This record gives sequence, C-alpha cells and structure tokens, in this order.
Amino acid sequence: MKFPPLMRCLTFVALLSIHSVSLYADPVNAAKPAATVDFKSAVQQRLQSLQKQPALIHSAIGVTRKETPIPCVFSPEDLNLATGKTRILLIGGLDGSKASVNAVIDAVEWFYTADVAAPLREKYSLSAVPIANPDGWALQQGPKNATGGNPTHGYPPMGDAYLSPTKPETEYLWRWIGMHAPDLVLDVREGKPFQWVVPVDSLPTTKTLGNKLQPQIKPVFGWELVSALAFKSPSNVGRVPALAVELEASSPRAFLPELLTAMEQCSFQGPSPARLELMRRLQRTPIQVATQLANVYGHDLGGLSYLPALSLIGQIKLGELTADPSRLAAVEKITQAYLKKNPDPLKKGGGGSLIAGHLLFSELAKATGNPQYLQLAQQAADLGFDDEGKMKESMPHHVEMSDAVFMSCPILAAVGRLTGETKYYEMALRHWRFIQDMDQRPDGIYQNSPLSDAAWGRGNGFPALGLALVLSELPLNSPLREQFIEGHRKHLEALSRHQDPTGMWHQVIDHPESYREMTSTCMITFSMIRGVREGWLDAKIYTPIIERAWYGIKTRVAFDGTLVDVCTGTGKQKNLRGYLDRMAILGTDARGGAMAFLVSNEMAQWLNERDNAAQQRRD
Repeated sequence: MKFPPLMRCLTFVALLSIHSVSLYADPVNAAKPAATVDFKSAVQQRLQSLQKQPALIHSAIGVTRKETPIPCVFSPEDLNLATGKTRILLIGGLDGSKASVNAVIDAVEWFYTADVAAPLREKYSLSAVPIANPDGWALQQGPKNATGGNPTHGYPPMGDAYLSPTKPETEYLWRWIGMHAPDLVLDVREGKPFQWVVPVDSLPTTKTLGNKLQPQIKPVFGWELVSALAFKSPSNVGRVPALAVELEASSPRAFLPELLTAMEQCSFQGPSPARLELMRRLQRTPIQVATQLANVYGHDLGGLSYLPALSLIGQIKLGELTADPSRLAAVEKITQAYLKKNPDPLKKGGGGSLIAGHLLFSELAKATGNPQYLQLAQQAADLGFDDEGKMKESMPHHVEMSDAVFMSCPILAAVGRLTGETKYYEMALRHWRFIQDMDQRPDGIYQNSPLSDAAWGRGNGFPALGLALVLSELPLNSPLREQFIEGHRKHLEALSRHQDPTGMWHQVIDHPESYREMTSTCMITFSMIRGVREGWLDAKIYTPIIERAWYGIKTRVAFDGTLVDVCTGTGKQKNLRGYLDRMAILGTDARGGAMAFLVSNEMAQWLNERDNAAQQRRD
C-alpha cells in the first residue's frame, strides 16, 4: 500500500476518534477569581490521559507567574539529536482555548497508541507543549493569562529571561524551542473556519510544505511565534520551520494526519537549521570545547575573585592536557601584573569570593614551586585561625550560604597539601560541618541559606565542587577522608535523582519547571567526573549520569564561547520565587565560562585516562 492512501485512511480514522470523544477535564470557570484557582491541579487533571502513555517523558519548559509548571511531553528519541526521524513539535493552548489543548492531546495520544499510526512512528518523532498558557487555559479568558499578558504575541521576546512580569510563557517557550531544536513547529489554535497558517516570511521548506496544505492563509510578518521562528534563532541556535493551524471548536478536525500526508508528499524532513547547529556542537571533543572557551575566558585578573581565578586555572590545566607551557606562562604574567599593583590581595576585602580566588595562587604554587604563591594562598587559609593558632568556629564571610563550602574548604585543603600541616584539613572539615548543619536538608540537598528551603542550583553546585576539590587534596591515609566521602556521596546521590532528561540540572534542583541552568550542571558534573576518576564514586552508577550531563553541556556551549541560561550572581533569597526570578544569561558570562572551562578540562582528562587504560589492556 502506498503512503498517501494510507494517510487518507488515517485521516478518516482520526476524525472518527476525535468526534467520539466527549469527556474532557474542563478548565476552571472563568467567573472564578484567579487568586482562588488551583492552576496546577487543573493542568494535572487534564494531562492524566498522557500520563498513562509509557512512550512519553513528562517534563516542563518553564513556570508561570502563578508558579504553574508549563508542561511538555516527548519521547526518548527526541533526546537523540542524531535520530534519523523527523522531529515535530506541537504547541497547544497558547491562545488559552480548550479546543487547541484538546486537539493536541488527542493528536499525541493517537500518534503513540493507534495501530494505524505505527508506520508513522517509524519515520517521525512527536513532542508537544500541550498547554503552553496554562493559567489562561484554566481561566478560559482567551489568550490572556492570569497576570494580564498575552503570550500569543511578542516573539522573539525582548529583555532578560525569565523576568517578564506579565508573560514569562513567551520567554520560556522561545528558549526551550531553541534547545529542543525540532524540525517543524506547529502552533495549534482555535479559529473559524479551519485553515492552515503559513506566514509569508516562512523558510523555503515551510513554504513548500504549505503549498500542500489547504485551505490556508498567508499573513504578513508579525510578532507571532511561527513568524519569528523563520527569521530569528531561539537560544541563538538556529531557525526552525514553523506554521500554524486553526481549528473550529464545534467541529474539530484531525490536523495531524493531514500534516503528515503533506510532509510525505513534499519530502519534508529534518534536520532543521537549529538541530544541525546542535549536532555540530555535539561532535566536538572535550579538548575542542575547552579550547574554544579558552579563546574567550581566562585572559585577565581585573579583581581577584573565584570567577577569573577559575578561568585562569582552566588555562593552566588546558596547557597541561595539550603539553603547551605557554598557557602557564601567560597566566603567570597576568598574575604577576596583578600582584605588582596588589601585593596583599586580602587587604582590599571581598568576602568569600576573594578567599576562593586564592585558589589561583595554590595552583600556581603547585605548577611552579614559587614560594610567593604558597605564601599568598596560606594567608587566605589562615583566616580560619585566631591569633593563637586555634581554629575558629568557621571561616569568615560565609553569610550562612551553602556557597561557602566552595569559597573556603578547597583553599584550606590545598594549603594543607602544600604545607603538610593537617590543621588545614581539620579546619576544612569544621567549616563544612558548620555549613552542612545550617543548610543541608534531610533529603541530602542543600538549601541556599536558612532564609528559605529552596534548593538553588548553584547553591548545590558549590558544595559538590567544593568537596570534590577537598578530596582531591586530602591524603589517602587521612583519618578525615571517610567523613568527607560519606557526605559528598550522600549529596551527589540526592542530586542524581533530580537530573533532567536532557542531562541538565535546574535553577531550583527539585523544581523541574525552573530553567535548566548551566553553572550548576557544570559544577555537579565536574564533581562526578572527579569522583569517578579518583575512585570515590562508582563508575557504573555515575558514568551514564555524566554522559547525559556532558551531552547537555555541549549543546549549551556555542563555538564562540557564548552560553545558554547561566544564572546571574545571586545572594540569599527569601523564597522560591526569588530563585525562579534570577536572570538567565544568554551570551558570554565569566561565571558560566569558568565552570564550563573546568568541566571540559576534567572530561578531557577522564577520557584520556580511559583511553590509556584501554590501550594498556590491549598491550
């Protein structure tokens, strides 16, 4: 049987299936005040049928101002950008309509369950954001959401993500589409009569597809999603073919079989420009990623803090991995120029970030043997002791934040290794226990401070990275070692349970509706790689976790060193909303670049060691 006749049969079957459905989980009555609506429950109830589909992964693309997760569903194959299947993304409910949401959910169920759709599943992968405007859908007040915004317009979003006070849905949807990188986006709307919407400014492949779809309209360029995707690159990744379909609420029509028939007729297939770009990024080796980051980060030391220090350390490590001594020489030149103007960096003050910045000196002390660097590093570590040499309760400048595990413990351990004095290891343990007692939750994850139990992403990356660096310095026969390992394992085990299907960790670790955040993912992944390399983590358990994370990291590092969704500098927040509202940087960023540089070097070293071990076994 030829494909087009089969598709005509599928269209008929799908039409019958849609008309036979009469029971939907209705949204909340529009007359009910928004303040009393349980938006989350309404969305969860409507998605119950999709929850029963074993072929689907359920996640979220973001969160509304009412803290309602914006749901998405996709298959495991959608996580493989190299798949030979054409990847289609359906967007429902952006206009707040029941008809749109119902049609998308029906289409997804039909595609993944109907026997007659089995041949299609061999050629296509279908994902969906079934309720893209969940608050507006629940209130049934048209495209307007619960905070006065209209997420059907305003693409590409302007301003910083994800901070819109009225329609963050547009920002989350736009960036998520870029990183999901489908081959075709279809915005499903309510309208009368039934018609396909193929914008005049569409990509050539979309225009060709549109010629097979009737009836259709060709609106001029506007600020709608499907128009913007044709000329702007979401997440700075690449453009995505997109069109829309408008369905009559009173007589829904099976749009998906019609679309697939047209795609077959014009030989429409992926990959889209966006997917091609991500596939190119994934082809890079860790050394290539590190080298590209080295072109942007680690070239100055304007003020001593952990941000430039870690990038300069990244340059030193990359030089070691590539047998290029010029990188160490360049870092020394930068450091000496800084010290000429600032011979005593601690005098200027600068808190925990300044203390952590002294890791640059401990690394240079190891690399060069220059006692000047050891003296500077030791001055920072000595802040943990009083004038009589007794340990203080904790290191200074901790401000009750989980960040302080990284800000102070590694420099203490590094100085302990360089001097052979065990008091520095003991102070590292005391300081970690001090922060742990204050900020680690019973589930093993760290809250960022006692102000809120919110588990900020980087607020967990810091203790993960901090203890990994401590254990790297601690002698194997140290009586303190098991305490550090036990606590570190407990933390990483807890974090592993919250890894996103894309490999990333979230801005708020246990809130998958918060954005997928770059620095926390890099720090946690570095910690896991180091643990596997050094033997305190089980390679069988953590290797798959690391590989998923590295996959996600590579897609978010562009060839020019720009990054996707780096949380800006963040102090203590009073509640969950405070962390959800921290700006997600798209572009170059010293903090994100430093962490990406570190994990790329660590991944490169791990792969080198694995390759060498495999070669030795063959020999």
